[in-house]
Amino acid sequence: MPPVAPPVRPAVAPRAPALTWLSSPLARQIKAPVICIGLTLLVWQLACTISGTAFPGPIQVVTQTWNPYISKPFYDDGGTAKGMGWQILISLQRVAIGYSLAAVVGIAAGMALGLNGFIRKGFDPMIQVLRTVPPLAWLPISLLLFQQADIAAIFVIFITAVWPIVINTAVGIQEIPQDYTNVARVLRLSKRAYIREIVIPSTVPYVFTGLRIAIGLAWLAIVAAEMLKADGGIGYFIWDAYNAGGDSSTSQIILAIVYVGIVGLILDRLIAYVGSRLNTGAH
Repeated sequence: MPPVAPPVRPAVAPRAPALTWLSSPLARQIKAPVICIGLTLLVWQLACTISGTAFPGPIQVVTQTWNPYISKPFYDDGGTAKGMGWQILISLQRVAIGYSLAAVVGIAAGMALGLNGFIRKGFDPMIQVLRTVPPLAWLPISLLLFQQADIAAIFVIFITAVWPIVINTAVGIQEIPQDYTNVARVLRLSKRAYIREIVIPSTVPYVFTGLRIAIGLAWLAIVAAEMLKADGGIGYFIWDAYNAGGDSSTSQIILAIVYVGIVGLILDRLIAYVGSRLNTGAH
């Protein structure tokens, strides 16, 4: 019997590069946000067009702010006449100082509260009262204390951001399993070794949860503080655009709000990334 020839498979046409990209993991990850954001912008534009309101749609926002706020974010005409890039950097500088101070003080205070029951019971009522005070309520006091708008804004950031760090650090220490504490006693670990080997690795997730909450509050506080009393910064830019009026003032405010939201998202994800890396290393 003669051998049977194997069946010939039909040639498969190579996939187009565009289709290959659309099926990639990155495309699948960003597809939903792109579609939802696009639909939101479309509804916004249609609503402004149909209603005939003076409120600008996304197309008007881009066209009215393209030059110089989008195309030249780092222009500098002297004084407070700076591009949005510089304004955001001014705000970030203030946030970095206040937030760093809040992180150092908050983690240290949270560890003291978590490790010492007497201190925790004594200061808990005060913390619960102060943490509910709105950020802007601290601004007049900070201006009276420091007499400088920049330092006052930094103090507002500090006093706003410190509480979630303190509370989450203390809770993290209280949530350490009792077995870990018993093992430390059996091994007769010193206080320093107990903190280094057990307390710090166990509380890293709680600490960074507090840090993530704090960075959002700090960014919120600096924008609000700059709107009332500051020389430069994205909050100052928003308030200055409102006071200036004009056809493009609303578009400038909307663009600044978008920038504020994007920077806030980046800061949150950055803290989350650092926390995940440290948490992985701790375990």
